[in-house]
Amino acid sequence: QVELVESGGGLVQAGGSLRLSCAVSGSVFSATAMGWYRQAPGNEREMVATITNGGSPNYADSVKGRFTISQGNMKNTVYLQMNSLKPEDTAVYYCNANWDTWGISRWGQGTQVTISS
Repeated sequence: QVELVESGGGLVQAGGSLRLSCAVSGSVFSATAMGWYRQAPGNEREMVATITNGGSPNYADSVKGRFTISQGNMKNTVYLQMNSLKPEDTAVYYCNANWDTWGISRWGQGTQVTISS
C-alpha cells in the first residue's frame, strides 16, 4: 500500500524558516511528480509547489522567491524549504504524489504550519 509520510511542520515567527519533508513508502516506481499543497481554514486546498520526476519545479505566485521545492537523494522523497514566512502561510500542508501511468494519486496526512506575527 502506497503511503506518504510528512514531517517538519510547526510554529515559527514571521520571517522565520521551516523545512517540510515527504517520503513515499510502498512504491517501487518513481512518481511522475510530487508536490506540496496547503489548506487554510475556510479556504480551498491550493497548490504551493510541484516538481516533476525530471526535476522541473513549479510555484504558486504567492511563494515564488521564498519557497524552494527539491527532490531527495532517495527515490520518491521531496522537500519544501520555506523562508521569509508570513502569517498568511499558515495552513495545513499536504504532500501529493502522482503516478500518471497508472492514474494513481496519493496524499499525505498533512502537517500544520503556523506563522505568528
